[in-house]
Amino acid sequence: MSDFTGRCLCGAVTFAGRWTDDPLRACHCGQCRRWSGHVWAAASARGVTVDGPVRWYRSSDQAERGFCPECGSSLFWRQIGAANPEIAAGAVDSPTGLRLAGHIYVADKGDYYDIADGLPQEAQG
Repeated sequence: MSDFTGRCLCGAVTFAGRWTDDPLRACHCGQCRRWSGHVWAAASARGVTVDGPVRWYRSSDQAERGFCPECGSSLFWRQIGAANPEIAAGAVDSPTGLRLAGHIYVADKGDYYDIADGLPQEAQG
């Protein structure tokens, strides 16, 4: 996979890394929808470097979410203790090198939209 760069809305947080071979999937769980304001799509990366004031919120016993404390951009998700976070696809500079491969936690999706792109859907993760 390829190298990438990205940033938050205000530019206070910048990051870079290298994509793994894991597929990009959209998560429709309640936590991700509340975190992102709709659907969360993040990709696994390695060698991630982050510059700027990231704040971390522990959203469960298993995971935490990183955001810019200046502009509030939702940027990262990671399992507790993981070396690298997953990167918000929407915060990555173009070209991203990403392609959505499917959807997870569709049993919990919002009632205000349909998933009609023909990609695989998993009821849970």
